[in-house]
Amino acid sequence: MSRIKVELKKEQIDKIKTICQSFNNNGGELINVLHKVQGTFGYLPAEIQEVVAQELNEPIAKVYGVVTFYSFFTMLPKGKHPISICTGTACYVRGAEKVLDELKKELKIKVGETTSDGKFSISCLRCVGACGLAPVLMVGNKTYGRVAPEMVKDILKEYEAM
Repeated sequence: MSRIKVELKKEQIDKIKTICQSFNNNGGELINVLHKVQGTFGYLPAEIQEVVAQELNEPIAKVYGVVTFYSFFTMLPKGKHPISICTGTACYVRGAEKVLDELKKELKIKVGETTSDGKFSISCLRCVGACGLAPVLMVGNKTYGRVAPEMVKDILKEYEAM
């Protein structure tokens, strides 16, 4: 995973501090704090994690451990249209890997990366609970079922102008 150096502005640091204070700077609320901070900034780079650790009086290693353990959290910015492909058993056996290969080819990025224009990012999920529609692809909150590699170009075109 590539590391992006982020310079936090005073307003951003103040916003993180305000979020921490809304949870009474309680280390027991770490996951809730991280959810809210990621909702505000879109991701949790090391610099943001350091401020959270300091405000909650928790070791940076603990904060980093939580961020890297839970797949919901990301340390890299996601694209405007985040693409998630299910690689759970049903989707996998019905060709999710071929759909994923097509996505990587079309967007010229790997899983976990974002296109240079910031429009798309790709991630894998274990299960979206739509096994009857396998393989399943999500773009933002929109779900596409029974996706074949040939459908990838048309799905991406829906979001090109947005």
